[in-house]
Amino acid sequence: MPNHFVQFTAKVKHHLEVIYHDILTPSEIEILVPKLQHSIGVTGNDNCHYPTPHKNRWDESDIVMITYGDSIVENTEGVEFGFSQKPLKTLRRFINEYCDSIISHVHILPYFPYSSDDGFSIIDYSIVNQSLGDWKDIEAISKEYGLMTDVVINHCSARSQWFENFSKQEGIGSDYFFTASPDDDLSMVVRPRTSDLLKVVETPNGPKHVWCTFSHDQVDFDFRNPNVLIAFIDIIRLYLDKGTKVFRLDAIAFLWKVPGSPSINLPETHEVVRLLRTLIEHTAPEVIIITETNIPNRENLTYFGNANEAHAIYNFSLPPLLINTLVTGNCAYLKSWMMSMPPAQNGTTYFNFIASHDGVGLRPAEGLLDEQEIAELANCMQNFGGKVSWRKTDNGQQKPYEMNIALIDALKGTIKGPDQYQFQRFICAHAIMLGLEGIPGIYIHSLLGTPNDEEKVKNTGHNRGINRHRWDFAELISELEDKQSLHANVLSALSLLIRIRRSQPAFHPNAVQFTLQLGTEIFGYWRQSIDRKQSIFCISNVTDIEQKVRLSDINLIENSLWHDLIAEKTINQTTEFLCLAPYQTMWISNKATG
Repeated sequence: MPNHFVQFTAKVKHHLEVIYHDILTPSEIEILVPKLQHSIGVTGNDNCHYPTPHKNRWDESDIVMITYGDSIVENTEGVEFGFSQKPLKTLRRFINEYCDSIISHVHILPYFPYSSDDGFSIIDYSIVNQSLGDWKDIEAISKEYGLMTDVVINHCSARSQWFENFSKQEGIGSDYFFTASPDDDLSMVVRPRTSDLLKVVETPNGPKHVWCTFSHDQVDFDFRNPNVLIAFIDIIRLYLDKGTKVFRLDAIAFLWKVPGSPSINLPETHEVVRLLRTLIEHTAPEVIIITETNIPNRENLTYFGNANEAHAIYNFSLPPLLINTLVTGNCAYLKSWMMSMPPAQNGTTYFNFIASHDGVGLRPAEGLLDEQEIAELANCMQNFGGKVSWRKTDNGQQKPYEMNIALIDALKGTIKGPDQYQFQRFICAHAIMLGLEGIPGIYIHSLLGTPNDEEKVKNTGHNRGINRHRWDFAELISELEDKQSLHANVLSALSLLIRIRRSQPAFHPNAVQFTLQLGTEIFGYWRQSIDRKQSIFCISNVTDIEQKVRLSDINLIENSLWHDLIAEKTINQTTEFLCLAPYQTMWISNKATG
């Protein structure tokens, strides 16, 4: 029997030598290795797994629903947290009754006590926010669906016990946070916010200037201190024990800081991701890591490493490019980007999404759309009731960073203005996304067709609140039972698409994908199953007028029967053209499965 533990130990030691090459001595690294192994729970060959390289831990049936623990609540009665039923129980009930056949995984956004940023400023990583429920509620969901949990690893709340100990300069946490001097060269630091980078904190040892990438309530950790690393391995072990199957590494790109550098995507950050991958897969080889890096496309792709970092990366360029395609009626930029994207190696894949709890990031569109086109897109979203969040560049210039808008409203019209095709355009966006190489992630408010929540923006003062509506359960069920309501029609249409997608081998996340050249009004791509038995031609009219596609341009094999899986119709191969209504999608397959 091979001694996997010896190999595991050597890998962990190598990662630590790269990360701490100028910080820890060789003897200190030797001491750190068993501490990390103990924290993750791998202490010998008997409990050390050796992962199969390049193994796909997913298939075409995998669909992730993204939601807050309290996106749906019961009986709030106007009292904050005055729910008659804990929201996690309500969420589970909703999923079981309405989504059981269409999702495999649930990404519950941070479900811990927090002080700001709707959960991403965590006070205590070890307990469930009591307003949502408890660990039993989390475990109940994890037994029925794959649980995706955030590891908010870059920063925590300024109200956490760790940071209070830092302020007092005593106890656990007193040395957990990154400090710099105002005299340091911080001009190159890349950030997604316009607030001051450093926060002055009075301590018994004098004022400290704490690094805050996002806000002054979100204080950044100092991973140069190996005790911070150990603390997070303990957190990951806890989440594994509670049923987590997917880890989302939040804001991971900013993890390692060096004054005088951009302090984003540094080599040490990548090595920390590789270390986390090694530790996790040797204790739980089926668990996957997804990196959340809202950065330009080329930088984002680096988080695959050599199939030894993230199993999956967020496809951040997809949302702005797809929205731009549908509001302009021109798929040239989306098509060009698709052609430039490398196929993911086996054992890695893309995480596709077009809406989330955050806004639509614009940095991932940089270099793909020019500044004028980005400005026009942002202006269009503002015309549809959306907001724009800004960032400050290293020369002090403000640039649009994020568009904050519910997807159903983002697609209520074109650059010409609102029109009658909102529903069709919205379903078209999802049909395009669901067929692409990768695992689809669908935000709960997209499943429900939830519009802009302008009241929440007004009450919270935060632009992102526009797409973080909280549904009353009874009101939602009433809408879903009303077959004439937009919400019922959206859930029905998306459920149909998802059920079709989940039974097509050609939609495996790693199945072959090839971009079709059908002009700028028709966006198309071809997928082929790994066993090469099924092909699907995915074609979408991205305009508000009927379009014709010459059948010979799709190159269907003549001795096969071809079917539109969505319309459940056989393709007449004697015809010269296919006619697509505004925003219609066809999934043309040689196998009539569904």
